[in-house]
Amino acid sequence: MTSTAQKYPLSMRLLHWLRAAVILGTLLVGLLMVNLPDDVTAKFEALYPNHKQFGVLALLLVLIQAVLRIRFRARLPADGAGLQPWEHKLSHLTHKALYALMIIVPLMGYSMSSTFTQSDGVPFFFFGHLPELLPKNDRWFEVFQLLHRVLAYTLLGLIALHIAGALKHRFFDKDPQADVLKRML
Repeated sequence: MTSTAQKYPLSMRLLHWLRAAVILGTLLVGLLMVNLPDDVTAKFEALYPNHKQFGVLALLLVLIQAVLRIRFRARLPADGAGLQPWEHKLSHLTHKALYALMIIVPLMGYSMSSTFTQSDGVPFFFFGHLPELLPKNDRWFEVFQLLHRVLAYTLLGLIALHIAGALKHRFFDKDPQADVLKRML
């Protein structure tokens, strides 16, 4: 059961915006790097390693956010009272899909890097390279690559829907109780 608090706890709000920045940045770098020609040195020396390590960071942030969500369950703000039933259902479905994809997309990227025979691994900032958990196999790499790409675009579409919904409720709905964005500000 949720409380009638108006805002999410500060830790969850800060983590939400940090996670959003990391995920959007990682998605944008991913789009940039796959569209650059292979002879661009920065593609493999900077963009790929940073995409990988920020992807791992995004995964860790979403896992922390999920734990906090469970921990603060009793202190979470109530659902927007001004939402239509279909908006409420769409919001819950979108949030569940967002959480699932924020976990699955980095795991597919990690699996992709792990199975690629020419991969130099997954760096993670000052911790060095993370262990590769799957055997090298370029056929599996192609499967993980396709899943990573398709699911990343799906995640981007859901993020756009999430943002559009928050802005709609903020600026276009007549009922101030429908303004769900204020809970995360």
